[in-house]
Amino acid sequence: MAAKRGNQTVWNMILSMAFIVAVAGIFYLTNPQDENADALQAVDYRVELATAQRAAPYPVLAPKGLPKDWKPTSVSYERKAGHSWHLGFLDPDREYVAVEQSTAAPGKYIAKVTHDAEDTGKTAEVGGETWQRLEGSKYDAFVRTEDGVTTVVTGTAPYERMIEMLRALESDNEPQTSGAA
Repeated sequence: MAAKRGNQTVWNMILSMAFIVAVAGIFYLTNPQDENADALQAVDYRVELATAQRAAPYPVLAPKGLPKDWKPTSVSYERKAGHSWHLGFLDPDREYVAVEQSTAAPGKYIAKVTHDAEDTGKTAEVGGETWQRLEGSKYDAFVRTEDGVTTVVTGTAPYERMIEMLRALESDNEPQTSGAA
């Protein structure tokens, strides 16, 4: 009798597995698959931008007027990490461009966000501001340090795209005073 009972257990397990595979197959076939869909979803950075603008002791920069084919992909604001603001995009050619700002020590901060890009000795004049040009093995960048805040536009995109980002940067906030929370 024990042999019969063991066979029933194996048979029940096979039936259960067949049922699970059938249900999974039906689920897969009834849900449309779009092979052309972009796996990387755009992020809505408005809430984080508003938070950073209220909290940061400097004017927080974000692009205005970029064409719709620029896709925001990442955003963060970390008060404890030198009031660090990060906003990442993919340009129309799917190259990465990020806006980084912080009150952290410029040397370490620039090395961190540019992955150790080095000063080329060249500058660019954009919107009446002079930006240092950096080149690196991973990221290139434009950098400006002023009034205790370092601003970096960095990424894998060509310089022309980074200049496009620099031209679009604006601030809607005034820096907080030292007494602000």
